[in-house]
Amino acid sequence: MNHRNKNIADRSIRRQVEAMTRKRLASQDIVDLNDFRSLKKDQYQPSILVVDDEEIMRNALKRILESENYKVILAEDAMGLTKILDTAQFDLILLDINLPWVDGLELCSMLKGHPSLSHVPLILCSGRKSKEDIEKGFAAGCNDYITKPFEVDRILEVVSKSLGVLELAK
Repeated sequence: MNHRNKNIADRSIRRQVEAMTRKRLASQDIVDLNDFRSLKKDQYQPSILVVDDEEIMRNALKRILESENYKVILAEDAMGLTKILDTAQFDLILLDINLPWVDGLELCSMLKGHPSLSHVPLILCSGRKSKEDIEKGFAAGCNDYITKPFEVDRILEVVSKSLGVLELAK
């Protein structure tokens, strides 16, 4: 089993166990607060790296994703990304195309060509909506392409699909 499939299987099992535990806790008449806190603390949070030069967009994506229990790491450009690569691990990358110095398409190609990052799903986010721009994104190696402005439900759907997250009954 490759690294990506193992991570997906681990997440799937972890989420199933968490859902069962939540369900059983909810069925009890009296719940120990420490059990509840422990469950919340131990939940796995997929990490998402957001690379966008617009601070408003970075912060909006951070709020949207954190509301769905994702851990969010922010970078404003390729240089910021290189600093994060040394210190953080992430499960998915949301990458803007219009970045200063090294654009998102070039960065996408570099990340997808790197042996330790090629398995990380990468979603390009851009105001560029033409068929040609979208084709360039997929040619650079992105797993999905979202056009701006985007709907919150759409971004959450694409992120969830890209992470291979299973929706479990709550």
